[in-house]
Amino acid sequence: MLSKFYGNHQNLRYCFLLAILLGALGLSLFLAVSMGSVQISLSDTYRIILNQLGAPLEIGDISKSTLAIVWNMRLPRVFLGLIVGAGLSMCGSVMQSTVNNPIAEPYVLGISAGATFGATLSIILGFKVMIGLGSFLGAILATLAVLLIASMQGRMTTSSLILSGTVVNALFLAFSNFIISIGANADSVMTIKFWTMGSLAGTSWAHLTLPAVVVGIAFLFFSTQYRVFNAMMMGDEAALTLGIPLRFYWYLYVTIVAVLTAILVSTCGIIGFVGLITPHLARSLVGTNYRRLFPIATLLGALFVVWADVLARVLIQNAELPIGIFTALVGAPFFIYMVGSRRREVKV
Repeated sequence: MLSKFYGNHQNLRYCFLLAILLGALGLSLFLAVSMGSVQISLSDTYRIILNQLGAPLEIGDISKSTLAIVWNMRLPRVFLGLIVGAGLSMCGSVMQSTVNNPIAEPYVLGISAGATFGATLSIILGFKVMIGLGSFLGAILATLAVLLIASMQGRMTTSSLILSGTVVNALFLAFSNFIISIGANADSVMTIKFWTMGSLAGTSWAHLTLPAVVVGIAFLFFSTQYRVFNAMMMGDEAALTLGIPLRFYWYLYVTIVAVLTAILVSTCGIIGFVGLITPHLARSLVGTNYRRLFPIATLLGALFVVWADVLARVLIQNAELPIGIFTALVGAPFFIYMVGSRRREVKV
């Protein structure tokens, strides 16, 4: 009786939190679109969006420039932030379960360093229009290198995956720095620096299709995998006892995370800490059951990146900062707090 009551209470709490986060995300969409170097009222933002969606709202009193800012510039940018934040958070949640390590994140596979190498090479060679493709190919190359090194002894383990990721990260960053030192001019260095810290600037509706489709499919798939995630979090022996083919799921999840992260990074650059801290925050809110944790972490990631981008746009007048600065300012202290909390738990 008591367990049934507790279960109902947990479900109600989860549904309530889910509703709050969905409402916050909807409100954030309007607020984020209205904020920037040109302030636009919420009422005008609301009317423009609904009018463009086909609602019979009159917007004759709104200038064409304001309409273009809201519909063609800011709204696609906010949606991309939502998609990227959700995707990185999903990948972080999956990696923390797959390797059963609380400090795992999407970039543990060497993706960030590989993407940096690919983007740097594209910029230095003068193919700036191909930065996205270059970063994607670099990320995939780094991931393949990590998987190859981690499997050299015939069986990939959690420790070999993390160590291989560390080695490949260092190697590709060294390649990038070498290329910059011998072939970069001042403009190229600034472009590389801005890209490596992440930015949603210049986003149009055309940029949303691929990330939205891939993130949507990945979310639907991973939402059905909560039993496997929960078993993995109990350890390899427990998962094998439950009849879960760990090797198959390891390669499946790592491959999906690698491709998804590579696509996101190629779209907006490297945005750190999202995949690290949002799963932990979700865990503190709804517990460790991935059936609840996964959707909550995804929503938190979307909110995190949307508001980090708002700060990047409004903090300095007539200038824009990289998103990665703000995600690091929040993520680094949170990571330190997390490490300290785990040490205190061990002592107790």
